[in-house]
Amino acid sequence: MIAKKWILLNNEIMRKQDDEYSLHKDKEAVRSYFLDYVNKNTVFFYTLKEKVDYLIENDYYIDFYQWYTFEEMQQVYDMVYARKFRFPSFMSAFKFFQSYALRDDSGEKFLERYEDRVVAVALFLSRGNLEEAMSQALILINQEYQPATPTFLNAGKKRSGELVSCFLDEVGDNLNGIGYAIDSAMKLSSIGGGVSFNMSKVRGRGESIKGVENRSSGVLPVMKIMEDTFSYANQLGQRAGAGAVYLNIFHTDIEEFLDCKKINVDEKVRIKSLSIGVIVPDKFMELAEKDEACYLFYPHTVKLEYGQYLDEMDMDQMYEALITNPNVRKKKINARHLLVKIAQTQKESGYPYIFYKGNANRGHALNGLGNVKFSNLCTEIMQVSEVSDIESYGKEDTIRYGISCNLGSLNIVTVMDNRRVKEAVKTAMTSLTVVSDITNIEMVPSIRKANEELHSVGLGAMNLHAFLARNFIMYESDDALDFCNVFFMMVNFYSIERSMEIAKERKKTFKGFESSDYASGVYFDSYIRDDIKPKSEKVAKLFEGIEVPSREDWERLKAQVAEHGIYHAYRMAIAPNQSTSYIMNSTASVMPVVDVIEVREYGDSTTYYPMPYLTNDNYFFYKSAYDMDQKKVLRLISVIQRHVDQGISTILHTNTKDSTRDLAVYYIYAHKLGLKSLYYTRTRKAGIDECVSCAV
Repeated sequence: MIAKKWILLNNEIMRKQDDEYSLHKDKEAVRSYFLDYVNKNTVFFYTLKEKVDYLIENDYYIDFYQWYTFEEMQQVYDMVYARKFRFPSFMSAFKFFQSYALRDDSGEKFLERYEDRVVAVALFLSRGNLEEAMSQALILINQEYQPATPTFLNAGKKRSGELVSCFLDEVGDNLNGIGYAIDSAMKLSSIGGGVSFNMSKVRGRGESIKGVENRSSGVLPVMKIMEDTFSYANQLGQRAGAGAVYLNIFHTDIEEFLDCKKINVDEKVRIKSLSIGVIVPDKFMELAEKDEACYLFYPHTVKLEYGQYLDEMDMDQMYEALITNPNVRKKKINARHLLVKIAQTQKESGYPYIFYKGNANRGHALNGLGNVKFSNLCTEIMQVSEVSDIESYGKEDTIRYGISCNLGSLNIVTVMDNRRVKEAVKTAMTSLTVVSDITNIEMVPSIRKANEELHSVGLGAMNLHAFLARNFIMYESDDALDFCNVFFMMVNFYSIERSMEIAKERKKTFKGFESSDYASGVYFDSYIRDDIKPKSEKVAKLFEGIEVPSREDWERLKAQVAEHGIYHAYRMAIAPNQSTSYIMNSTASVMPVVDVIEVREYGDSTTYYPMPYLTNDNYFFYKSAYDMDQKKVLRLISVIQRHVDQGISTILHTNTKDSTRDLAVYYIYAHKLGLKSLYYTRTRKAGIDECVSCAV
């Protein structure tokens, strides 16, 4: 098979001249990709009106004429095309046309350019408001903000999927509750949703059923059914189902839960495609750090004795009582050994995710409403949830809170370059709010209830490492900490301000606002006490021309929130955003890069993706995550976490020389720093060919 011209040009990046990579070849690859492929396979229209009418009349787009005149739509198209957008890398262009651009029914011809997708999303989310459509289109074409894939892919299309595709819910400890969860998994998976479940309430293996001892099969069989459910319900075969389950570390099934990811475990036990996460309260970390014995509890006996679920207890307060209560069944293990077991499982499989329950609730502004008990598929969503009571026929169900994740990310480089942090954050919050408002997952009542009453969104960020490298700042440096402290404080401030403005405009807050730390003002106290400004001269220069909120601004915002409230129960969450980061020519999320030039395999072709803004001058500022001090990485994430009301997808990058004890030390360190979760652990294998980021 003869390689395409654009692939050959892209591959020439790796050809060195005077010991430097031929990075300019990537631009040539983009040009060839358009001239030799995209342009030849794009449907041509003589006028804009012909194109718009064709897309609407043939059921590709919704009827935008219900909201706009053609002249209004033309204004948005004209503004967007006038920006003369060009894809900065081959990978960004390739990813857009392969995964996001609208195609005709044959699947062969493109009906959209990047500009067209931007306009469709802006028109759809603005619901007839031309001024808002111009603002939305501007942040999109400037690449200051990127909606998550479900929104960017589906907005404006007549035949589309949901705009939100990440959900969480609790599993009850009876057949009705388990059945509701499996039914929800199937329905949500069929629309392309990824779903996370908290399994901690399900009774352990060997517990009683209807008073008869040793009858429960425990958590693992339910997980097996879940795994099969996600495999079966896969959105018409186009998108595989994806699920995760979390279990409290004090649950007696925890060791079996971890064993399900071991490579050499019995096939009857092994869970292949379902992701797993461990919920870790502070008390366990205390026991592990002191190398003390630890007791695991049978959750059904706890519920029978106290009328409360094990995973909803404050283990700092209840642990000693549970140990000494003879009616609570328990078994003894060594806490540090269990932590090492988690490390061993992570080195084999990358799992489990770790959710630090105490840290998540310490900074939780909604503790008056309830606690955060677990997280999602990517460990950044952390919201209050409550298990629903699903009754038998003839009795009324009690539906409580599930969770839906509605995400989007700022591009740190472009919002800083354009000096538009405030404008981008506020417009992004408006965009996310619209998605929340029009999302209606009727098929799962607990998800619908949470979305309707809490209006939660998750504004994140990407391109941090690229921003630092372009400004000759090392990711592990104090200047990086300084920048992140100021930047994410600003995102927090303007997201709250916009949420307050929406509450004021609509005269409506999220349900339960009065019981939150926002209403009491406690949330604002640390910002009023500490005036956050750039510390170093280098970082101060980065913020020249940008207004940084002061202590007085926070005092004013506190008073405004007390008067008007805020619309969103949750506002910020930093997702991995690997897919959309390619389109934005961005480093993913706030994590460090793995390779300076990433190698990707597509079919028979190998392509190369140089990190954004890479030059032969800033090359060594793109230090690989595998070569970084992981404690310094965790320290940086902890600084960002101070300003994020939900969580951050945090990946540990280790080498084969790192022992399970080293990993356990990272877990303890991350907990001490206040991180709320750890996502995957990635291990670079020894003995492989030298990676690009280490090549000289």
